Amino acid sequence: MSRKIHVAIAEPSEILRAGMIEVLKRIGGLDIYVIEIADLNSLECSLRNLSPALLIVNPTATNPAMIRKIRTLAYNNKMKTMALLHSLTDRHTLDHYDESVSIYDSTEHIKSKIVKLLDLKEESNKPRELSNREKDIIAEVAKGLTNKQIADKLFISVHTVMTHRKNIANKLQIHSPSGLTVYAILNNLVDLDQINK
Repeated sequence: MSRKIHVAIAEPSEILRAGMIEVLKRIGGLDIYVIEIADLNSLECSLRNLSPALLIVNPTATNPAMIRKIRTLAYNNKMKTMALLHSLTDRHTLDHYDESVSIYDSTEHIKSKIVKLLDLKEESNKPRELSNREKDIIAEVAKGLTNKQIADKLFISVHTVMTHRKNIANKLQIHSPSGLTVYAILNNLVDLDQINK
């Protein structure tokens, strides 16, 4: 079992903070414990009490001097910093961070940056690659079909459909039909006009 990784998200926008937390929850193979910091005026105090391994922070809501100060404090000497980008940010500003991610990055891309930044070993016991049949199942779920309808359409049993859906949930860490629909759209498994509204 992997060690627990404490990640602090310092972002005044509740929407961006909640979105980043949801992305971190979807990362498979890492045991991430998220610490929310909404008030950036208390950032230094919060970090002193929490000492996370990684600080994800909005660079437009802080200043480079604050980041430099936080990084030099003894209790944060091993903490890595990652800028959460949602708009154009000056390259000079980003020089004060160890890494950056965009709100447009995929979960896998964000995971790879965290793994590399924190020098973590990924768990290799779970395959992440979906089979063609699993992709077919996701596409049919996105179209609004029930397990029985999917089974009839693909000429397999309902039990087989349910097994595939369980495997898909384990691989992708997506457990809802709406989540699978978003995945199907983002990965071009279905067109928007194929989805039941």
